[in-house]
Amino acid sequence: MKAIILAAGRGERMRPLTDHTPKPLLMAGGKPLIVWHIERLVRAGITDLVINHAHLGDQIENTLDDGRRYGARIRYSPEKPAALETAGGIAHALSLLGDEPFAAINGDIYCDYNFVRLPACAAALQNSGDSAHLVLVNNPAQHPNGDFGLQHGRVTEGTPKLTFSGIGIYKAALFAHITRGTKAPLAPLLRAQITLGKVSGEHYTGAWVDVGTPQRLEELDKELRAPQNDGHD
Repeated sequence: MKAIILAAGRGERMRPLTDHTPKPLLMAGGKPLIVWHIERLVRAGITDLVINHAHLGDQIENTLDDGRRYGARIRYSPEKPAALETAGGIAHALSLLGDEPFAAINGDIYCDYNFVRLPACAAALQNSGDSAHLVLVNNPAQHPNGDFGLQHGRVTEGTPKLTFSGIGIYKAALFAHITRGTKAPLAPLLRAQITLGKVSGEHYTGAWVDVGTPQRLEELDKELRAPQNDGHD
């Protein structure tokens, strides 16, 4: 299967760090945030990767190159003159992602979710009437009200709500109606599918951090550098 790492955000809350460095290249535990994802995906056997970018995107391409050093094949989906939001960015990259279900992962999170699970989830999605499979996590302090409910493996609009982790598997058809190069957010698209009963999900309780502020980045860096934490699954 293929995966897209979403790396086009401006990272306004991370300024001034992101004035000169794209958010996915910010360092935590001795390596860029996005490299943690790449290495985990490769260990899971997912080596065909797409990365979208906008703000300072050339730095991302120059740093990661074609991915060979990580054992991956990386292709890029530039968004100019500005980022297209999540659904718009995925739609823009569909020609690289193909027709099979693919994983999409936010480039500005850290997690130790076992990506080995993704191919089986993608196969299950392909053979179902669903449009998406979402990984949900416990609500962090900065997002106490969560995003979606989860009942018996189905994502709902009910309560109690959990937080969308930024890790999902999607059918390409979900984005096919979006005109390439136009902005489109993901949340309304997901909510429409949830209302139709077409989104499965799971609750992940392991390590997960939305690296949305310099303070959270600093805390994550300290945690990953601690002697007892080698950052591995």
